[in-house]
Amino acid sequence: MMNRNTVWNVTRWAIAAAMTPVVVGCDSNAKPAPPPPPKVSVIEVKPRPVTVYDEYVGQTQAPGTIEIRSQATGLLERQAFIDGAHVNKGDLLYVIDQRPFQAQLEQALASLAQAEANLLNARQTLARNANLIAQKAVSQQDYDNAVAQEHASAALVDAQKALVRNAELNLEYTTLRAPRDGFISSSQVKPGSMITAQQTLLTTLYSSDPMWVTFTLSEYQFLELQKRLKHPPDERSGDAPPFRLRLADGTDYPLLGALDFIDSAIDQKSGTLQARISVRNPERQLRPGMFARVIVPGFESRNAIRIPQGAVQELQGLKSVYVVAASDKVESRQIAANYRVGNDWVVDSGLSPGDRVVVEGVSKLKPGIPVQPMIVASAAESNAGAVTGPTSR
Repeated sequence: MMNRNTVWNVTRWAIAAAMTPVVVGCDSNAKPAPPPPPKVSVIEVKPRPVTVYDEYVGQTQAPGTIEIRSQATGLLERQAFIDGAHVNKGDLLYVIDQRPFQAQLEQALASLAQAEANLLNARQTLARNANLIAQKAVSQQDYDNAVAQEHASAALVDAQKALVRNAELNLEYTTLRAPRDGFISSSQVKPGSMITAQQTLLTTLYSSDPMWVTFTLSEYQFLELQKRLKHPPDERSGDAPPFRLRLADGTDYPLLGALDFIDSAIDQKSGTLQARISVRNPERQLRPGMFARVIVPGFESRNAIRIPQGAVQELQGLKSVYVVAASDKVESRQIAANYRVGNDWVVDSGLSPGDRVVVEGVSKLKPGIPVQPMIVASAAESNAGAVTGPTSR
């Protein structure tokens, strides 16, 4: 049996043991483990064929556009065509009241007949005076008068003949015919209307095949386009790049166009240059005045490098990307890129095949830090074989 002192010692030892901290397996000099390198998505650069297209806003125009106006003033008597119909060269379009012009022609013919009768009389008088002057039966003055009268009568006949031709021409102008094949627009006047010569627009005649598409180029665009031409733009050459049309509904016109015209001078006010292509239109899918986008290859490369736009950082006109080096550390790389294909940049310089470019997580990177690269497929690989669409710069 323990005495009172023994119990007290045991109790005191238990209290001291409870108040003493126990450290097991702990080193006061140890540091926390560093966080793992951040994971980033990268693409491996692979050269691929790329065609970059330039776009221009154009408007269709019929090469054979003719405004139909009358050469005679009068009352419109008849319209001989159906609005919007196809007409052939020589088809009757309008008839203007011919009665006033017919009366003018008859008056001119009567005046011509009178002038011819006076000429006949003058010639007979001259013949008589020629015989009498030989016999010295008339004076020289009478003979000279007869000669002058014959010449005046002949001139008057010529003048009357000209008036007859003019009256016949005016009568012919009362009948308006199609000057060429084409499609006629709606008539701007109706029968019974008064027509003023050379002023009143009656209707418009349009050709349909081929069709022109006019568009404007900036000075920079013209210089870029000219690089694509192997010959000066005013020469007709099969080496010029093909032009495509994209209509207002987003569909592509099935037939290609060819460069037909580039203006000789730049408009000083707008700084632009007029250009035109010619395209076949056998089905009349194109109508004059339609808007369309003119698309032409602006840049082609068999080994182009494309990277997503999100991977590119731009600062003061300079472009750069983060590249994962062989040691899995990132480095900033300056690049040159002038063309975009959809959401991708086409890189001219700064990258090489096999480079690993960071496409996601760019904002949290700094040059020299280690990363865990994860290879992902680029949009160019996903769309391999697809036609590269129009681009911007």
